[in-house]
Amino acid sequence: MNIETFRAYCLAKLGVTESFPFDEVTLVFKVGGKIFALTSLDQVVLEINLKCNPERAQQLRETYDAVRPGYHMNKKHWNTITVDGSVKNAELLTWIDHSYELVVQSLPRKLRPEL
Repeated sequence: MNIETFRAYCLAKLGVTESFPFDEVTLVFKVGGKIFALTSLDQVVLEINLKCNPERAQQLRETYDAVRPGYHMNKKHWNTITVDGSVKNAELLTWIDHSYELVVQSLPRKLRPEL
């Protein structure tokens, strides 16, 4: 997976916006105004931060060397994944879906039907 594939996949989801709220290199994807994915555009190897339920986050960290606690994020709920080819693209897409769904589920009920 490369940055273009990651960006296109995130933007294809309902209600997703992209922005640079922190600086000019940190690309953030939000749904309902809440972050579900982010990455830095100035890295040689793509790294992405994704939200994850705590039990699954820990299991992924134990299973994959490319997964570690979220950099500059709540380490209980976020993982940073180095996209170095050691994790299959299909698996990465599943993790993006999981992050998106966690955030959608946390939104007020009145916003969820729109998504």
